[in-house]
Amino acid sequence: MKKLLLFIGALLFSTLFYGKSIGLNLFLFSITTLIVLFANNKDDFKSKRTIIYSSLYLATGLAVFFHDSSVAIIANFVSFFTLIGLLSENKSSIYVNWLNGLYTTIAGLFHRNFSINEVTQKVESKKDIDFMHLAKLIFIPAVIVIIFIALYQNGNPLFNDLIDKIDFSFINIQWLLFAGLGYYLFSNIHKPVEVEPATELDLKTGNTLTQTSKFSIPKLKQENQLGIILISLLNVLIVIFLITDITFILTNLDIRASVFSTQVHSGINALIASIVMAIIILLYVFRGNLNFYKDNKTVKRLAFTWIILNAILVCSITIKNGQYIYYFGLTYKRIGVLIYLTLAITGLITTLLKIDKVKNIWYLLRLNTKAAFVVLILASTVNWDYHITNYNFNYAKSIDLNYLIDLSNNNTFLLKEKAEAQSLNQDNIQRIEKKYNKYVYELRNNSWQELQYDNLKLETK
Repeated sequence: MKKLLLFIGALLFSTLFYGKSIGLNLFLFSITTLIVLFANNKDDFKSKRTIIYSSLYLATGLAVFFHDSSVAIIANFVSFFTLIGLLSENKSSIYVNWLNGLYTTIAGLFHRNFSINEVTQKVESKKDIDFMHLAKLIFIPAVIVIIFIALYQNGNPLFNDLIDKIDFSFINIQWLLFAGLGYYLFSNIHKPVEVEPATELDLKTGNTLTQTSKFSIPKLKQENQLGIILISLLNVLIVIFLITDITFILTNLDIRASVFSTQVHSGINALIASIVMAIIILLYVFRGNLNFYKDNKTVKRLAFTWIILNAILVCSITIKNGQYIYYFGLTYKRIGVLIYLTLAITGLITTLLKIDKVKNIWYLLRLNTKAAFVVLILASTVNWDYHITNYNFNYAKSIDLNYLIDLSNNNTFLLKEKAEAQSLNQDNIQRIEKKYNKYVYELRNNSWQELQYDNLKLETK
């Protein structure tokens, strides 16, 4: 039954994707993948974590149907690897899930059936498979049948006519090869495997920092003094920077786009450098036994202050980016800045927790990679092109129509509505009409595998 399911999955894979662009097929493939995984890993699907990750995987596939964006497609692929890796080991970290998921997708079948002999360093089969016998079963009968067909054709005109009438032109070799690729894929993932020793190391590594045997009071006293001096100076420096930055914001409410752009980008560069340096320095200062030194309260308070000041710096950049958006509209880069600021705040909070709760670097890595995954999934559910266009027409002080027209087709219907409702110059109206007509033509020529939500919207127009 399970083998039959793999064959059905392979045929569906080729039916959905061979010669087709991305649309409804990716969502249907997500459903097919979950069916194959559930049939072979029923116990794992009793876990709430597995159910959540399966739901996220389906959500990204549905997002691709509603708006065929690159972000949604990337999120679907990442959630696919995450789910596969989770099924290989439910308790592993999310970055190990990605590793296991990618490895399973590429070489799961090979891993399950072969192993490396540590003595001879040769790949050996895990099963007693007589490959020579299999070759005989396939090739010898095939060759003999072909020879006898040729003999019978010469010996019987009616048989020769019957063979000549057999037409195999309906067989699409490329489609069959694509189905073979689908079978290989499902054969790999139906029973996910682990990458060792990465998975084992991850499971053995906890989040809590432990005191080492080299606990020297004199050395810790010196480290504590160094930490106090260094972080105190950095606190003074960032306070001066923030005062000048806030003064600039309050005294320059109406400035040119080029000035805003320079300020935002330089602010982001300062923020990147500040946060990276903050995390590196704090990880160094609190890397070991200083966490257990009884007189470390001052250096901890200074570290917390520095983290809070960095958070204020994030708020400052957010305000400037918001002003930039208000005057000159939304773009992907400005949205990217907001996403980065969200991840920056997350990084600062987790660093604070790491110091306060005496955690190790793996704690930071696990939390922040999980946060990045969540942000990617949330970002994939938004039709950014539509919202960029809608915001810029309704709220931005100035509109860059060239930018909006050059966006993907996800804003095409909205652009058409705005072109009809507002007074635009003739050149822009023609460009929007050209984009609209081209997109409508593509939608009307979509096969059922390539259907998008816009196909349904088009039918209601």
